[in-house]
This record gives sequence, C-alpha cells and structure tokens, in this order.
Amino acid sequence: MDTLLHFAGLILHIDTFLGQFVQQYGAWVYAVLFLIVFCETGLVILPFLPGDSLLFIGGAFCATGEMNFAALIILLLAASVSGNSLNYAIGRALGPKVFNTHIPYLERFLDRVALQRTHDFYERHGGKTIVLARFIPVIRTFAPFVAGVSCMRAGRFQFFNVSGAALWVLLLVLAGYFFGNIPFIKQYLNVIVLVGIGAAIVPIVLAALWRMWRKKAAAPMVRKPDSR
Repeated sequence: MDTLLHFAGLILHIDTFLGQFVQQYGAWVYAVLFLIVFCETGLVILPFLPGDSLLFIGGAFCATGEMNFAALIILLLAASVSGNSLNYAIGRALGPKVFNTHIPYLERFLDRVALQRTHDFYERHGGKTIVLARFIPVIRTFAPFVAGVSCMRAGRFQFFNVSGAALWVLLLVLAGYFFGNIPFIKQYLNVIVLVGIGAAIVPIVLAALWRMWRKKAAAPMVRKPDSR
C-alpha cells in the first residue's frame, strides 16, 4: 500500500520530482525520461506511468534552459517509437501461440472470432487507432500490443507508429515549452493533467456504453413458448 501511495504521489507531483532530479543529477534526467516513456509505451504491464505530463514538463524545462530542446525531442521520439515497436512485437509473438495452443480446456476461453474481428478492425482503422491512442493514457499502452496480437501488417503499423509518436512528442513538448512556465499552469498542473486524462477517457467510455446499449436494444427479444 505504501508503495502504491508513493507511486501515486510521484505521478501527481511529477513536476517537483523532475525539477529536483535535474538539479541533483543533471544530464541523467534524459536517461530517466527515456526509460519512463519507453516502459509506458513498450510494456503492457506499466500503463499508468506519467507519459503526457513528463513530455509537457520536459518542454517547460527546455524553455528555461535547464534541458536541451533538440536532444529531448530526439530522445523522446526514439523512446516512444521503440517502445511501441517492442509492444507490437510482444503481441505479434504471443498472439498466435496463445490462440493455437491446441489445449481443449484453454481454447474454450479463447474467442477466435473476436480475434478475427480485431484483425479486420485494425486493417481498416488500425492507423487512426495507433495515432489517436498516443494521446489517451492506458489505451496508449495497449493499442500496439493489440495491433500485434491481431497481426496488423508490420509496415503499416510502423508508418503510423512513427507518425503518431512525432505528433504526440512535438505537440506536448511544444505546449510545455510555450505554456509550461505560466504561473497559473505551474500552480495547477496536477489538476490540469487529471482533467486532461478524464477528458480523453470519458468520451471513449460513454461511446462504448452507447454502442452496448444500442446493440442490446436492437437485439430481437426472445419470445417465451406458449404454455397453452
């Protein structure tokens, strides 16, 4: 419990943590940022690392001269592209093996029809999904893994992986560079981050609930047999 509370505090006060780290360890901060972004995008078990806020705060430090803008952009691009690539590769390696175990008991719980539907979805909308997922915490971590499991074509995945990474990194770092040192934003950064996460996730949840409701409403009602 103490570890979870410490981790939550780190996420909520990442601006303070990063500032202290820059003062104490200097250039080692680049390695820390690379590691955090790489793990958040590359390891499906670590979806709650603070990627968005780190990019924004890193841009703010570039504006004050405490970090180098070009070095930060190159580093974050490398971390986000390689992280997604690892996540995709893990999904691509595990997916076929999991769905082809030939273990009767296990195969009862594996829906190959759902896997095929996921593959078809990524063939049609995988590009938009990979790019847009960059801006949505948690989904950002799972999207490349699912793309790998569903066997999305590697060349297509990498094109949108690089495009999405460039858009994500440049927009957030530039936003931090130009707005991160405004007193109001610095004072309420944690609140802004939480509101931004909520604004990204809530519409997705509502859309999923709406689709579930429509599907349920459209399903034909099963009539009970006449007892006469």
